[in-house]
Amino acid sequence: MWGKRAVDPTPLEGVDVVLADLDGVVYAGAGPIAYAVESLNRAREGRRLGYITNNASRTDASVAAHLSELGLPTAPSDVVTSPQAAMRLLVEVVPPGSTILVVGGEGLVVEVEKAGFVVTRSADDAPAAVVQGFAPDVAWVHLAEAAFALQKPLDEGGIPWIATNTDWTIPQARGIAPGNGTLVSAVHTAVGRLATVAGKPEVPIFHEAVRRFDAVSPLFIGDRLDTDIKGAVAAGMRSAAVLTGIDRPKHLLAAPPDSRPDYILGDLRELFEPYPATLTKGTRTTVGGAVVEVDGADLRIITAGDRPIDLVRAGCAAVWDSGRAIFGFRVPDRLYADPFARR
Repeated sequence: MWGKRAVDPTPLEGVDVVLADLDGVVYAGAGPIAYAVESLNRAREGRRLGYITNNASRTDASVAAHLSELGLPTAPSDVVTSPQAAMRLLVEVVPPGSTILVVGGEGLVVEVEKAGFVVTRSADDAPAAVVQGFAPDVAWVHLAEAAFALQKPLDEGGIPWIATNTDWTIPQARGIAPGNGTLVSAVHTAVGRLATVAGKPEVPIFHEAVRRFDAVSPLFIGDRLDTDIKGAVAAGMRSAAVLTGIDRPKHLLAAPPDSRPDYILGDLRELFEPYPATLTKGTRTTVGGAVVEVDGADLRIITAGDRPIDLVRAGCAAVWDSGRAIFGFRVPDRLYADPFARR
């Protein structure tokens, strides 16, 4: 993306399917994020709109109902969930009809039962596998049952352990809260084993979305680099990082090559704006009215311009094109500034 371009198309140019993450992109907690609903409704004009979520606490039907209540008409089949991706992995490692120890909420339980398995909450029921996902009411007793079932390593006859996702945090209306990754880590600490992960950033959930929506040229929109953008890159899908959720400008500047988006957006209204070309001349990088320069160990702002998002874009382009990690630069505080609303 960072080469010279003759024209500045919008991020939606040539896109046949828009795929959006939910938490931090569409909503935070129960409420919508500013400009998300109207922007996504506009984005569906002339293309399909679907959702990919790592949140395992709710069913696809309940997610669809929530989105519809927010003003985004959605069918359950429009929602691809990490529990659905987990079932694709589970059917490959345990026999049909097996008993599965489930750590998580309704969204996971429903998918396990739809796949033909029997749900248990107790290690005493000799489960054939453990499947773990996030739910607000997951407690120590549930994590302990998973640990009891996973005492024996897999290569010594132990049972498989599949996690729907390992997001460390989840955005809520009141702020940022611990996500499923913290719960999976607690079990890992107890048993010394690693879970197989079904959701983002692993590619099965993206491949399922491409198949379900017959996507040829999809664009995925996410707020996290380590799950959303990394997964889209691994799946060979164009991506946009939007600054309404977890990751901030400082995270984008430090993004490793496998987690760099094609587009950086302040909010979803920018899906419809011409995306300014990145122009590099010598050590200077220009995006819109923002100009930055790499001067040895210094990343200098020559002109900040009148759009903070273009300054972030220019800073990222300069750092990423340098081939050096962010800690190899002295970065002005203004590039780390965060005037972008999370909600």
